[in-house]
Amino acid sequence: MNKNLYTNRAKRIRKKLKKINNSERYRLAVHRSAKNISAQIIDSKTNKTLISATSVSKKEKNKKKSDKSIEVAQMLIKKALEKKITNVYFDRGGYKYHGRIKSFVEAVRKGGLRF
Repeated sequence: MNKNLYTNRAKRIRKKLKKINNSERYRLAVHRSAKNISAQIIDSKTNKTLISATSVSKKEKNKKKSDKSIEVAQMLIKKALEKKITNVYFDRGGYKYHGRIKSFVEAVRKGGLRF
């Protein structure tokens, strides 16, 4: 995918999210690569990352990518609940809402974070 198209799509999505009043919620941003997935909970006011989780540190081979995304979601939920974060809004970046992104979000919702 052309990087310029991706960045334009990501900017457009973030612009729409900022129109909605999200001052009391944190942003849950997700990034996926060909083999891994990572997620962050970001305070948009100060642009600081509060919590992050990634599948890069896992050295397990023969795992499906969707299983990796579910594991990352569980790690993120555990850290978020320790810091008493329950309300977030989802920033999917330039990625479509299907596949690994969809399984990640469903796992986060089941874990207790509210969108």
